[in-house]
Amino acid sequence: MFTPVSITFFSYLVIMVIVGLVAWRFTKNFNDYILGGRKLGALVTALSVGASDMSGWLLMGLPGAVFLSGICESWIAIGLALGTLANWLIVAAPLRVYTETAHNALTLPDYFSHRFEDNSRMLRVISAFVILLFFAIYSASGMVASARLFELVFNMPYETALVFGTIATLAYVFLGGFLAVSWTDTIQATMMCLALIIAPIAVMADLGGFSATIDQVRAIDPNHLNMLQGQTFIGVISLLAWGLGYFGQPHILVRFMAAKNAALMPRACRISMIWLIFSLTGAVAAGFFGAAFFSAHPDLGKAVAENHERVFMVLSTTLFNPWIGGVLLSAILAAVMSTLSCQLLVCSSVLTEDFYRVFIRPNANQRELVWIGRLTVIAVSCVAIVIAMDPNNLVLSLVSYAWGGFGAAFGPIIILSLLWKGCTRNGALAGIIVGALTVLVWHQGAWWGLYEIIPGFVLSFLTIIVVSLLDPNKPSTSMLATFHTVQRKLDDIKKQV
Repeated sequence: MFTPVSITFFSYLVIMVIVGLVAWRFTKNFNDYILGGRKLGALVTALSVGASDMSGWLLMGLPGAVFLSGICESWIAIGLALGTLANWLIVAAPLRVYTETAHNALTLPDYFSHRFEDNSRMLRVISAFVILLFFAIYSASGMVASARLFELVFNMPYETALVFGTIATLAYVFLGGFLAVSWTDTIQATMMCLALIIAPIAVMADLGGFSATIDQVRAIDPNHLNMLQGQTFIGVISLLAWGLGYFGQPHILVRFMAAKNAALMPRACRISMIWLIFSLTGAVAAGFFGAAFFSAHPDLGKAVAENHERVFMVLSTTLFNPWIGGVLLSAILAAVMSTLSCQLLVCSSVLTEDFYRVFIRPNANQRELVWIGRLTVIAVSCVAIVIAMDPNNLVLSLVSYAWGGFGAAFGPIIILSLLWKGCTRNGALAGIIVGALTVLVWHQGAWWGLYEIIPGFVLSFLTIIVVSLLDPNKPSTSMLATFHTVQRKLDDIKKQV
């Protein structure tokens, strides 16, 4: 039980909990708990966006897919890099300014409600419901990933590993809220990037260099080197379309909202893109070179043969000294915990701010809201554990479903609400519903092999425009005034930068 790997792993968990305890001291009110008081600097904002985005998918799902099929699976990485850049350039600064201008909105449903002056509260309720629905699935993916990791490190049954993995993340989210999540994200993003750089280099060193490793991959299957192998036009478009999902991911968008100011976004964008390129390249290389390594050492690949998403985990424990292997495995846990913690916190924020505070206790004080937020983190975790209880769940399939749901439901309305003054409340409501329903229905039918985010995003975008143009209730004078105020602030920031 107490091996160098497990000791290193456990030490990492202790450090994360200590960070949560420190963040507890800085959490004075509900704004601090769910947005860190809007105090994040460029570095923390950039790395927090990256860490909250990639999750266990980066070190398990993507390397596993490349391990099985070759370099053709890297189209996802290209789509994600393009989507990330577009999100920083189009959404980051306007969302930061607009959410503060619109009554200091703390959550996406809160922003939609104030942006469109929705007195009926329908926009708040529907958007909050969509967040809870897809985050239940998304959180389950993180729990599956953490369970597989605890299963490997501590040699425990899947169900036990699932509970321990969840408790590890729950501890520092419960204690420190957004600040704890953001600070740990910075540590975790650094660990993830370093681990993904080190592992492929170690494989190449073991196999005799880059050329020898490529030759080994070619010996397995020459098509592993072909970007278009097994891909159709629809397949490539579907993989690239993952980039569309960024515009609607609540756990990423909330990082923009929490930045100290909009002026730091260009610097944060540069840091984030450098981190992302290194991390995605490393993840693809880990799966690609991992195939070569286990082909050359078939006696070491039993665990990978059972589940291809273990490729990075097994490389970490096989290639390195157990103490270093423990650090690399901790990087996988870092990836899982960083995203899972953000998801739990967003769900907690929605339940507390958009349901409890609005419908149950409008006059609740700050201390009460913080504790309700902590309790709802536990409640959401329990629901996600139930979904994750099936050990046959694959991380990538769970992530793709939730990612598509958020991208289609919220992506178009986020873009149009920030850039188009003619967008109306009814257009926003119709767009969110159409986007979410399209993903739910298309996922079941899986027509033509087209990723559900594409029809969902397109139909949602068109619905918002058509309904807004036909809507007799045009944007009010105050809505237009707020829109123009935000545009002026953004113009001033551009001049300063």
